[in-house]
Amino acid sequence: MLFLLALSGCDRDAGEAGQEQAGLDGAKGDLSGEIATGTIDRAQAGDLMPAVEVTDPDGATLNTGALQGGPVLLNLWATWCAPCIKELPLLDELASDYEGGLRVLTVSQDLQAERVAPFLAERQLANLPAWIDSKNALMDAIPANTLPVTILYDASGQEVWRVVGDYDWSSAAARGALDEALGGASGD
Repeated sequence: MLFLLALSGCDRDAGEAGQEQAGLDGAKGDLSGEIATGTIDRAQAGDLMPAVEVTDPDGATLNTGALQGGPVLLNLWATWCAPCIKELPLLDELASDYEGGLRVLTVSQDLQAERVAPFLAERQLANLPAWIDSKNALMDAIPANTLPVTILYDASGQEVWRVVGDYDWSSAAARGALDEALGGASGD
């Protein structure tokens, strides 16, 4: 059972009680074969990045639709999601390695926004600003039912690929896929 939990993402439809633990994705998870978790998926390539306003703990806002002009790796996560927590340090390292060539934008889907900044600070994730979407508008706009979900958008704001579930962002496969999409701009 623990193996299955590790392989699955956090189910958005699990309900408030289930948000404190990672849950199985039921019929939508990799057990059904409908969605392959932890792999690059190009099925939605070309979709535009949704224009959703997210906030930081100080009340500053960012409209994701205004991020065109450079590539963006958008990650939706939550403090209660075990696979999300597992990949955050890898995304922090990725943000540092690709600084100036790729914006890594992590957006918490936590309903209790006050948990996000202390959570990131405690883990010393200095390259991941605390952006919050407590209304889950991004998950609805993408659409996504499972966390984490990470989407690479090109400079014109079009989706290149996405990964549903946690992913090893330090792997050669991840870096190769990013370098290919970014035109060979290595993050090494």
